[in-house]
Amino acid sequence: MALLRQHLIDPEVCIRCNTCEETCPIDAITHNDDNYVVDADICNFCMDCIAPCPTGAIDSWRTVQTPYTLEAQFSWEELPEEAEHPEESGTETDPAHLDDEVDRIMEKARSGLGAGKLVPPYSAAHPYVQTYTRERPAVARVSGNYRLTADDASAEIHHIVLEFGSQAFPVLEGQSIGVIPPGTDDRGRPHMIRLYSVASPREGERPNHNNVALTVKRERYEVDGQVRYGVCSDYLCGLKRGDEVQVTGPFGSTFLMPNHPEANIIMICTGTGSAPFRAMTERRRRNMPAAPGKLLLFFGARTPGELPYHGPLKKLPDSLIDKELVFSRLPDAPREYVQDRIRQRARDLAELLKDDNTHIYICGLKGMEQGVDEALADVCRLHGMDWSTLRPSMRESGRFHVETY
Repeated sequence: MALLRQHLIDPEVCIRCNTCEETCPIDAITHNDDNYVVDADICNFCMDCIAPCPTGAIDSWRTVQTPYTLEAQFSWEELPEEAEHPEESGTETDPAHLDDEVDRIMEKARSGLGAGKLVPPYSAAHPYVQTYTRERPAVARVSGNYRLTADDASAEIHHIVLEFGSQAFPVLEGQSIGVIPPGTDDRGRPHMIRLYSVASPREGERPNHNNVALTVKRERYEVDGQVRYGVCSDYLCGLKRGDEVQVTGPFGSTFLMPNHPEANIIMICTGTGSAPFRAMTERRRRNMPAAPGKLLLFFGARTPGELPYHGPLKKLPDSLIDKELVFSRLPDAPREYVQDRIRQRARDLAELLKDDNTHIYICGLKGMEQGVDEALADVCRLHGMDWSTLRPSMRESGRFHVETY
């Protein structure tokens, strides 16, 4: 029986950010409440998922005779040990050759030659990644926790500021941090790390202070008729000034802000997907207020009371940022979504899309992605461009980025 080099995901390292599952072009990756796993019957070793993974959990392999089933992988708390002598099965396959082949494919993916390679903008600053881990987390202290949405809004969203004191925690606009909620799950295991995009620029929420801001929605859902809350979001939204939080990261090396002032940045978001765009806007406002590059924001919510940072956004001058705040549940008004407003701004967007300095960032609920993509395709079609050609070109040059959940 020939040996197989099976692609696996390390459950001890994985932070359940869903990047791998979203990236996989053939749906070979899935998950349950415990683990993200790779289906050996589907995986074709395209390696599209390797580079985007913020922790390296996806870069795990075992040489096996019979692939581990999805059921087995779902139950793991750690990866199984590599067999010391897989060749004793009687196969003539050389395991070392398999290792070399995997290394070759992975190196191809990392070099940018593989399909779907994600790259940052050429002018983005160098990111620091995984400075702090679950085993060695940073300890931050809460200096502020403010509700952003109206008291009667269906979405409870908070702006939370974490101070790191003397601990160095370098972070860039577009990166995320991991939060370790205290306690254990129903099986007595430590809770999974949860990722949150940073909502403040690299200089900190307060300029030249060693802190970061997060935009956190208290997740609410029902199970068997009972109201439940997301473990980490409930924990964060309930924090008081002075409370300590264990933090890992930072994570992310591609969804980064371009540094050159000529960059046009188109930002499309819903809800807490606004976090990285607040960071980018603040960076431009503080450091390059007269930059020739344009900032254009499409931000969707049900009502103004449910749109995070609605008040501060309205105060930002049009000379800094062109804002399209879109609402789907206004009384006596038709429902409107970001893709509708994108079509309304087709002429302006077309001019920006013709400029090689234009970057597109999409962040928010996964359900918005298809509608936005179709709207951008319509914009291109109306103005003599082909979105199916332009989008991969922008992606390969680090000018098209999507983070949806």
